[in-house]
Amino acid sequence: MLDCMRPTIAVAFASLALLPTLPAQQTERVDLDAIHKIKIEATQNSKVMEHLFYLTDVSGQRVTNSPGFFAAADWVVKQLREWGLEAHQEKWGPYGRGWTYSYFSAHLIEPQYAPMIGFPLAFTPSTNGTVTAETIMVNLANDADLDRNKGKLRGKVVLLGAGRDLQMVTQAPGRRYSDSDLATIALAPEAAPQIGPRPPGSDALAATGGSGGRGGRGGGNGQPNAPGNQQQQRQFQNRLNQFLHDEAPAVVVRIGTGRSAAGTVFGQAGGSRDPKDAVPAPMAILAPEHYNRIARLLDHKIPVKMEFNIQAKFIDDTTDSVNVVGEIPGGSKKDELVMIGAHLDSWQGGTGATDNAAGSAVMIETMRILKTLNLPLNRTVRMALWSGEEQGLLGSRAYVAEHFAAREDMKLKPEHAKLSGYFNVDNGSGKIRGVYLQGNDMMRPVFEAWFKPFQDTGAGTISVRNTGGTDHQSFDAVGLPGFQFIQDPLEYDAETHHSNMDVYDRVQKADMEQMATIVASFVYQAANREQMLPRKPLPKPQPAQPQNAPQPAGSGGGGRGN
Repeated sequence: MLDCMRPTIAVAFASLALLPTLPAQQTERVDLDAIHKIKIEATQNSKVMEHLFYLTDVSGQRVTNSPGFFAAADWVVKQLREWGLEAHQEKWGPYGRGWTYSYFSAHLIEPQYAPMIGFPLAFTPSTNGTVTAETIMVNLANDADLDRNKGKLRGKVVLLGAGRDLQMVTQAPGRRYSDSDLATIALAPEAAPQIGPRPPGSDALAATGGSGGRGGRGGGNGQPNAPGNQQQQRQFQNRLNQFLHDEAPAVVVRIGTGRSAAGTVFGQAGGSRDPKDAVPAPMAILAPEHYNRIARLLDHKIPVKMEFNIQAKFIDDTTDSVNVVGEIPGGSKKDELVMIGAHLDSWQGGTGATDNAAGSAVMIETMRILKTLNLPLNRTVRMALWSGEEQGLLGSRAYVAEHFAAREDMKLKPEHAKLSGYFNVDNGSGKIRGVYLQGNDMMRPVFEAWFKPFQDTGAGTISVRNTGGTDHQSFDAVGLPGFQFIQDPLEYDAETHHSNMDVYDRVQKADMEQMATIVASFVYQAANREQMLPRKPLPKPQPAQPQNAPQPAGSGGGGRGN
């Protein structure tokens, strides 16, 4: 998910009393025969974990415009075409420079040897081969700190800031929603004032206390997410990176963010994808247990030497990126669309399995199921796997602006009237428990009918609330029906989201099969529904928000709009 924070559930609820009188709702017809076939194919002949394998173990980390990202994009196109589907990569841009790394090692050399757990921060450069250097600790939190430390960092390994106390974990890192949790999510929020437009892709405060979904994304520095505050942070981050570039330390080291512990390290970017911005010194993030050991040694005035070798590179041969698009042509209403999607890009600590190869694999499997069963589809079904989501929903926003409308001017393209709805998966690999209406209460009876055949899987909660931090927002922002499913949180926020443990083994196979079953069934119902899905009134144009800036290195909420 956008490394803004997943899920954050915002309170956007329009009073039904203010809505115009609506015609009687059509009775929702559910094709149980088709759903039975979908269930059998999705469970007894599932290929969803095979898709996940190619997206993660084979392609590796998928930072937008990295070799791993393009390898995954190429594989998806090849796979869809082998099934007889139309598939292509649709260019959008500019995105900025790509980045990848091919080697990382970190070691404590003195006073005693120990290997270190960590990884490089994105958009930062290589070391000059293997470097061994004296280690110091400094605080660089404001301009006065920069002035105070000028001329003191060259050639050194620099720890940015003190260590932190680690609390014993007394609760299981993974959990499923209880009936009580789901009942709370289903409650309409009390009206609350909106303080200006939210930054693109940012999440609101989680309605259930941040325990699930995208709770906790983007709050790594403990500062409010107000647009002015974010802009100040970005401006200082640019000045800090220029300072580190000029002072030329051997390596800059940050501690794993607040959730990091027991060898799990959460981290994202240290520099910027904008080639005009300063490239900082090489930067790494370490497990807090290892960072704390070094910090204690330095606090006791014991000299420390560390060794690093980081091989990373910027990719400047293209500043555009691509979304991956696949399509099953419809029949009697083929000029109308039902869309599904997930983001294909990831961060670099792991292989982006739960964020968001899981959602991508579910969407690929949905297309396979529909094609394999050759179910009749009146409307065209289109899948899009997005790039640039972790930098602020950039790929989906570009696609929506090109095909439907730009949120800045709300000048509708002809296709805007042809999209029935968009369904998104991007809250980890937990099974679907329901759906967020995004304030579109007219969809409630539709979803109630569609969920009935899946009540025995624990699905069916319908919440009028908004949830943020992922690509359905790009559609919702221009008045199109766009929906994100409610999913069991599992270990998402505790263990995998933007961490080195975001790998294949943390994905739950049975949950993935359930998700593919429900998404395929919903797509089938939407494609064959007599009417298109009901829409909210069109929103007013929204002012453009700044998109590109270095993210606070190692911050807890990177992807969504940072």
